[in-house]
Amino acid sequence: MNVAVMPEGAVPFSFQDYLMDEIRTRRFERPTLVLSREAVRYQYRALSSGLGRAHIHYAVKANPQREVLETLVSEGSRFDAASRGEIELCLSLGAKPEHISFGNTIKRATDIAFAHSVGIKLFAVDAEAELEKIAAHAPQARVYIRLLVGATGADWPLSRKFGCTPSMALPLMERAVELGLKPVGLSFHVGSQTRTAHMWRDTLDQVAAVWRDAQDAGFGLSLINIGGGFPAAYEYEVEAPNAYAAQVMDMVNDRFADATYVMAEPGRGMVAEAGVIAAEVLLVSRKSDDDLHRWVYLDIGKFSGLAETMDEAIRYSFVTDKDHQDMTPCIVAGPSCDSADVLYEKRPVLLPNGLAAGDKVMIKSCGAYTTTYSSVCFNGFPPLDVLVL
Repeated sequence: MNVAVMPEGAVPFSFQDYLMDEIRTRRFERPTLVLSREAVRYQYRALSSGLGRAHIHYAVKANPQREVLETLVSEGSRFDAASRGEIELCLSLGAKPEHISFGNTIKRATDIAFAHSVGIKLFAVDAEAELEKIAAHAPQARVYIRLLVGATGADWPLSRKFGCTPSMALPLMERAVELGLKPVGLSFHVGSQTRTAHMWRDTLDQVAAVWRDAQDAGFGLSLINIGGGFPAAYEYEVEAPNAYAAQVMDMVNDRFADATYVMAEPGRGMVAEAGVIAAEVLLVSRKSDDDLHRWVYLDIGKFSGLAETMDEAIRYSFVTDKDHQDMTPCIVAGPSCDSADVLYEKRPVLLPNGLAAGDKVMIKSCGAYTTTYSSVCFNGFPPLDVLVL
C-alpha cells in the first residue's frame, strides 16, 4: 500500500474528480482503490452536523483501512464492530472501549469474553441463545434488541438474517433481566442504500410501537440504534449528507424523544464516495457476429472487490477517457474463470465504442465494501490494492 498527500483546500463536491485526476497521472499494475482521507473527514463532519444529538458509531466493516479509522478517531467518531478483529483494530488506533459496540448479533463465545475483558459493555442481540452466551461471558452487560423490519425500498435490504420479530422483543428483554443483563434499547437497519429520507418513516413507526410497549412494560429503555442506510451516489445522485441525516433525525426525535442515547451506524454513507477504483480493460469482444452487445472484461470482478454487483444491486458508475465517443450498451464482466463473475448483464452499461484492451477505467464511489470483499487470491489474482491520498 502506498500513501500520498492530498493538497489542502480541496472542494468537498470535487473529491471524486480529484481522485480521478490523480488516477490519470499514475500507472497501476493491478486494480487499486484510491482513497481520500479528507473526503472521509468531510463526510463525517457533514453527517455529524445533520445527526445532531446522535452519536456516530462508524460501521467498521464498510472499510477498515487504517487511515480511515485513524481519521475517524481523530474526529471523535465511535465504532460499531462486527468481530474481535475489528475490536482489536479500533483499540489499537486509539478508540476507547466505551465507544465501541459489538453490533453483530452472531458472536463466538470467546469473542464475547474478549470484548468484555477489554471493557466493551454494549452488545446487540436478537435471540435467547445469544443472551445466554453474553450472560455467561459478559455478565451484567448492556444489550439492545435488534428488530426485523418490513420492506423499505432500500437497494440492498437487510431483512431476514438479522433481527427478531417485534413480538419477540419484550420476551427477550424479560429473559435478559432474568440473566442479569441490562436491556437498554432497540436497534434496526432500514436497509443499505436507502436513497431518500422519507423511506425511513414506516420503519421508524414500526420500531416506535415496540419502544412504547417496552416503556409501558417498565423496561425504561434509553438507547435507540438507528443503524445505517445512509446512501452514497452510485447510478443516481443522492441528497447532501447533512440534509439527509437532519430529515432522518427529525423523524427520530418525534418518535424517541425520551431516548437519552441515539446511535447511528453509517458505513457506506461515510466512505463510499471517498474512493475510486483504478481498473483496466483486458478484453472487448462479441460472442457472435450478430451479438447485440459487446462484452467488456475488466481486471477486477466480483471476487476481487466488486461483490456488491451481486444481482446488480449496486450500480457503479464507470468513467473512461473515451467518454466523448458514441456509446452503446455493454455486458461488463470480471477476469476470473468463474462464470458467475459477470457484473452487469441484465442492465448493460453504456461504454464508448472505441474502448479497447489496455484502456483505463475508473469506477466511482468504491470506498465501501470493496477491499473487505476482495478475495485473498482467487485464480491467483491478488487482493485489491489501496492508495491513500
